[in-house]
Amino acid sequence: MKRNLPPLVALRAFEAAGRHSSFLQAAAELNVTQSAVSRNIKVLEGFLKRQLFTRLTRRVQLTAFGRSYLSAISSGLDVIEDATGEALSPKTTLKVTIMPTTANLWLLPRLSTFTETHHDIEVDVATSIQPVDFAKDDVDVAIRLGRRPGQHYGREQPRIPHEMVTNWNGVYAHKLCSEVLVPVCSRGLLRDGPPLKTPADLRHYSMIHVAGRESAWPDWLRAVHASNVTGKSKLVFGHFFMALQAARNHRGIAIASALHLQSLEWLDELAFPFSARVKSAGDYYFLCRERDTGLRKIRLFRRWLDSQVRQCRPI
Repeated sequence: MKRNLPPLVALRAFEAAGRHSSFLQAAAELNVTQSAVSRNIKVLEGFLKRQLFTRLTRRVQLTAFGRSYLSAISSGLDVIEDATGEALSPKTTLKVTIMPTTANLWLLPRLSTFTETHHDIEVDVATSIQPVDFAKDDVDVAIRLGRRPGQHYGREQPRIPHEMVTNWNGVYAHKLCSEVLVPVCSRGLLRDGPPLKTPADLRHYSMIHVAGRESAWPDWLRAVHASNVTGKSKLVFGHFFMALQAARNHRGIAIASALHLQSLEWLDELAFPFSARVKSAGDYYFLCRERDTGLRKIRLFRRWLDSQVRQCRPI
């Protein structure tokens, strides 16, 4: 079937004029005359049989239909630009640093959906919990959990004890999602052990902690007004994914980030004994150098991360 499309040159003129709200600035961007832009806009309006601009004395203004059409055309041209850039660009490497558990349980199981779409971008993932130093580290993007300067949280929210970067000067931060803490255990432990109806019942079980976030359990208990509760015993592991494996193996009750549970192949083996979901005093962030935000590989990766976060389901 033949496509019913207006001339591409007319679409480019319209998109530039709509973005600048000016035929003159659009002409300068496209390296054509202002009258050429005006003619192409008229061609497009004739094709659509709709008015795109209101012509004022010294400027132009999009009509309501023009604004809607500009949004759609801009998105379409973005797709064309990205596909063209992929075809023309040599293979490039995107260096990402991310926390170990977030890498193993969330990013890596999903990463193929990015690399299969963007064949020219090779993603090199390194894990670390250390603050990123964008002035010294050989890295393009960091994914970290923490507090951004100027952000305020409630005193009752669980603490994030580490910094995300060594210096915020020149750093771009984009929030991906909140950290939500949830207790989790194996279905077998919940089925065969003593009743676990309220946080007070944790006294019958081992509580699984994570080194470096040992305040997570006390902070969660404080948030649900059960500060005086302690477990039968205390187990400590180096990372959250190790704590989750211990919970899977019926060793006790772990505290986990809901984000880390999204891609678990064995999620159906786990149970969530309490309904309380507590947001931490910090969030997951996409971090990069401010000067690099326009780079295609960084822009595409951030857009993909946002899409993956939107797909996360409530735990």
